[in-house]
Amino acid sequence: MSSSFPAGFGSGPQGLAAGLGQSVWEAMEQVRATFEKKVTPRMGRGDVRSAVLSLLAEQPMHGYQIIQEIAERSGGTWKPSAGSVYPTLQLLADEGVIVADEAEGRKTYSLTEAGRDEAREAAEKPSPWQNSAAASDAGRHAALPKAGIELAQVVAHVARTGTPEQIDEAVSLLDDTRRQLHAILARA
Repeated sequence: MSSSFPAGFGSGPQGLAAGLGQSVWEAMEQVRATFEKKVTPRMGRGDVRSAVLSLLAEQPMHGYQIIQEIAERSGGTWKPSAGSVYPTLQLLADEGVIVADEAEGRKTYSLTEAGRDEAREAAEKPSPWQNSAAASDAGRHAALPKAGIELAQVVAHVARTGTPEQIDEAVSLLDDTRRQLHAILARA
């Protein structure tokens, strides 16, 4: 007699539970991986340019200082790579918007008159690190579903490999957590 369950589910209740646990686990991994790709804010090329111009309008800086200052002003939500900052600096220099002075093997960049004009225009818009902070707020709201997905993965793992006692303990813990989450909403 052949089993009516799909391949890999085995026969009987234990084979079904193991197969379902594996399927749930794989589905949760796919959802988590997709979700994580969407959480991280990604800044565009124009954002790096306007950030560089904004910072250099304040004072001359070298590339590493620019990277660090952007990270600090964005609250750590945006730290552009050297691979995006240095080519932008080179492009701005080629356009005559900035000049580089070299001292002790380090280039310090400052705005030209054309660069100051462009920086004044850019100052009329929100700074790129403010845009990054807004993206970070969206990321904070995305943290709850991510935590839920990670919890569901662990639940699937307990269901698949736990002893009956471990499963009972997990159910009790989840019931308590659900009540505590409702209590958070009740306080609002």
